[in-house]
Amino acid sequence: FNSLNHDMTLPEFKFIWYMEYSHRMWGRVVGLAYILPAAYFWRRGWLSRPLKGRVLALCGLVCFQGLLGWYMVKSGLEEKPDSYDIPRVSQYRLAAHLGSALVLYSASLWTGLSLLLPQHKLPETKQLLRLRQYAHGTTALVFLTALSGAFVAGLDAGLVYNSFPKMGERWIPDDLLAFSPVLRNIFENPTTVQFDHRILGIASVTAVTALYLFSRKIPLPRRTRMAVTSLLAVACMQ
Repeated sequence: FNSLNHDMTLPEFKFIWYMEYSHRMWGRVVGLAYILPAAYFWRRGWLSRPLKGRVLALCGLVCFQGLLGWYMVKSGLEEKPDSYDIPRVSQYRLAAHLGSALVLYSASLWTGLSLLLPQHKLPETKQLLRLRQYAHGTTALVFLTALSGAFVAGLDAGLVYNSFPKMGERWIPDDLLAFSPVLRNIFENPTTVQFDHRILGIASVTAVTALYLFSRKIPLPRRTRMAVTSLLAVACMQ
């Protein structure tokens, strides 16, 4: 309000405040949903030794996620005497906050499903090992694409070009490498950040489609085939 948004009304500020407040409260509820049952199960002796290590790691990651959230928001409230741009949080901290959330969610889902569903005993064929490796590679690519989306959000890079598949009138925009040194463009140039996100998004959809087509050539359990098909459907919808 002091530096830029002089005409902001109190109701407009309250909307932002309640968004932030609800997010924090929800995060604390998630933390309690982890820690309280974990302490109860631990005390009752219901956790195996390997599961105890995983539970400790998940609870620690929940706390780390909250700490990262505070660290991220703090960057949006710091005075920047050399910049009169729109106040925003650091895109680096935003990407770290989103990345840790994705790791926490994936680890939680993996742990829950491994307890609920018995593991299939499949013969370790060459094709199956290749499918597993390709699935891990696709996972890494999707994770990287999501992180690049955090940089798009942090820099408002989505506002630079709103046409697809070209960016404006060109396939490769003129200001793609406008910053110096060149490496800065990947993380701080809104045009490059949007360009990278587009390329990574297309690559992710291509990788998921290839994973699906490759899986069709291998005899897989029904549950696995449903997972691969669902992955393709969600990738196309995304």
